[in-house]
Amino acid sequence: MTRLTAEDVERKSARNRAARSDPHKQMIAKITREQGLMDGTIKPVKPTKYRAIRTVVDGITFASKKEAARYVELKLAQKAGEITDLKLQPKIVLNAGGMHICDYVADFFYYDRVKKTLVHEDCKGFRTSTYRLKKKLVKALANIDILET
Repeated sequence: MTRLTAEDVERKSARNRAARSDPHKQMIAKITREQGLMDGTIKPVKPTKYRAIRTVVDGITFASKKEAARYVELKLAQKAGEITDLKLQPKIVLNAGGMHICDYVADFFYYDRVKKTLVHEDCKGFRTSTYRLKKKLVKALANIDILET
């Protein structure tokens, strides 16, 4: 792979600016893209398996809009003093009989000052069989209840 020089970058940028300003060139680019999709030279963007849309809040990338919205709610609750010690993606190591079984990564962990409990929370749009199994393992091996939102 060759490195582009500053002159190459400027030439490409000028061409891109010109292409954006010329409707005829925009139409050609659209036709070229459609042709590429038809003949297989350009691959279409594939949606995620469960249609989750990655979302960025406060510079943090979340796996879904739902998880990002819940983070905003929890941040507000923390500012209001309802919860403390908010942590993202806490890892729970699951061992049985001296053997490592798996790790479970929840979405959020915090202390609920109203209920006076530690909460492990997971935002779920779709409950997979793997998730259901890991939730049971967490309960059996670590005696932790996962709150689903």
